[in-house]
Amino acid sequence: MTIAAPAPETDLTTASTDDEPAAPGPRRRVPWLAHLTMALVSLSAAVYVTQGLWAATDRNVVADNVSDQGQFEWMLSYGVYLLQHLSNPFFTDLLNSPQGVNLAMNTSSTFYAVVFAPLTHFAGPQVTFATVLTLNLSGSAFVWYLFLRRWLVRSGLAAAVGGLLFGFSPGLVSHANGHLNWTSGWMVGIVAWWVLKLPERGHWLRNGIVLGLLCTMGFSVAAEALFFAAQASGLFLLVWLLSRRGLREARTAIGPVLASLGVTAVVAGSLLAWPLYMHFNGPLKFSGTGFKMRYYSEDLISYVAFPLRSMAGALGWGADLAPNPTEATSFLGAPLVILFLVALGLLWKRSSPERRITLRALAVVALVFFLLSLGPRLRLLGDEHHDIPLLYALLTDVPLFDSALPVRYTLVVVVIFALVIAMLADEVVRRRESLIRSRIGRIAFGVAIVAALAPIAPLPLRTLQRSAEPVFISSGHWRDYVSDGGVMTSLPLSIDVAVDSMRWQAYTMARGGDKQFRIPAGYFLGPQDYAETGRHLVGRVGAPDRATDKLFYRAARWGQMPSLTNLDRAQARVDFVYWKLEAIFLPAELTGPRGNLNRDALVNVTTDLLGEPEQVDDVLVWRIRPGVDPVDQWEED
Repeated sequence: MTIAAPAPETDLTTASTDDEPAAPGPRRRVPWLAHLTMALVSLSAAVYVTQGLWAATDRNVVADNVSDQGQFEWMLSYGVYLLQHLSNPFFTDLLNSPQGVNLAMNTSSTFYAVVFAPLTHFAGPQVTFATVLTLNLSGSAFVWYLFLRRWLVRSGLAAAVGGLLFGFSPGLVSHANGHLNWTSGWMVGIVAWWVLKLPERGHWLRNGIVLGLLCTMGFSVAAEALFFAAQASGLFLLVWLLSRRGLREARTAIGPVLASLGVTAVVAGSLLAWPLYMHFNGPLKFSGTGFKMRYYSEDLISYVAFPLRSMAGALGWGADLAPNPTEATSFLGAPLVILFLVALGLLWKRSSPERRITLRALAVVALVFFLLSLGPRLRLLGDEHHDIPLLYALLTDVPLFDSALPVRYTLVVVVIFALVIAMLADEVVRRRESLIRSRIGRIAFGVAIVAALAPIAPLPLRTLQRSAEPVFISSGHWRDYVSDGGVMTSLPLSIDVAVDSMRWQAYTMARGGDKQFRIPAGYFLGPQDYAETGRHLVGRVGAPDRATDKLFYRAARWGQMPSLTNLDRAQARVDFVYWKLEAIFLPAELTGPRGNLNRDALVNVTTDLLGEPEQVDDVLVWRIRPGVDPVDQWEED
């Protein structure tokens, strides 16, 4: 059975569904040299994009998303702690003391954390982050190259064009600003590959087991991306089945496909039972992410605009229409959009009926996901048109859809672009039986492909320096100021714009050892409150505010230094007891979202609150006596 279009001289999705083995013949040679060349090209391109991180892994951070990199470094370090202490992979009390954090509702990336735990332990989470990010980009390009070469095109060059287009598309490169989950396009490629193998007869058990394991891995790597892949696969199959050939061939393949999916459900359901329970009914759950769908939606013009971090952007042709630099997922440029439409029309007109089935299904998937990416209301040139509802308006309250961000549906559209452009490139490089009959036509389309892709070629990620790890942490002297499992924090308390406290904890976890401290607050998704009502409300970033952490935050972010009263000190005593706080320390530099935070203001506010600090190595330390500090101050008569 062929679930999509056969490429010339090959079967697209298909392995044979016949019970009898194929007649013996010459073995197909594996083009190892071509594969190796593509792997090296992909890796080189990924290193080029991430070069700023590799220049100084201990200090440099992606400039457009400092906090998300810090959060992922914490998750990677938790993998070392998890393996050392055999702790709960889906809940931790190391963050947000005394409540903890439901990691199953966050991007915990347990797969990466466990697989790369040895690297994290010996080289640090900064190196692991740069490694995984580089491998994600290169792996996405390489896996989709293999996918195209196996299922859609004959030419290795055409497959490379499609693989590189997706792996280094504006969407994936924008997510490289801190997101290890959304740069994992290789995972979707492998899952899609195995889905196309389901019709094979005689292998339903093997295929079901493997797909179940892949889905389990995919849930850990990027659950939202796996959700999108399932929707795209289902829609593609539905459109394909509506064709006469699809219905005819489905009769012969329905048995092995259903058997394989049954095995997949058992395997994935068994392995994911715990994390799914934690996600939907575990402690500190919430409903929906709290991110505004209408804000995180594509602007209609963004599809034909050029990305800021691209060759075209370097010439001043980029457009700032994305919600933020990490979510600039479309920005394919007018030349590529026009070329895609022309290629789709050309391939449709001149392809065989079998391949048209695939083209139709790809076009429908691209159109539906394009509409979904626009969100619940039309956005045009930065303005939202409240009176023009779109497809996603029907899904905003539907479970799972209410937690997804529409702008990310674009990545499925980008996959379709890569597949179609690869199919066009395949016709360009073929000399015989090409759908583009004239040599001049093939040259013209080859030039058009280069002209469409060159403007969106990525520039390296922007980086900046963040605060260095204090000697107080790296030397282990922190152990003298907090009990085992006690609570200690640097200032300000960790939140989405200031994650240094999580970094220092992450570095201690990565090094191992029996003693570990906990921290209050943190950068995570959690409930709005810790009562039963919080389970039914949308989530929030970080812990619910307390007066004392707001005091520290305002000093660090905006330099506010209010005159403190004994009421402020009484509230601080309450907050310190709630957090079970034993010590506070302040390094020489504090990393913020765009540079350093205001350390001098924090020193003044904290000294006014707690008195003079103790200088320890390169930090200031204030010991906290729970229920006693800070001591009230009285003016002398």
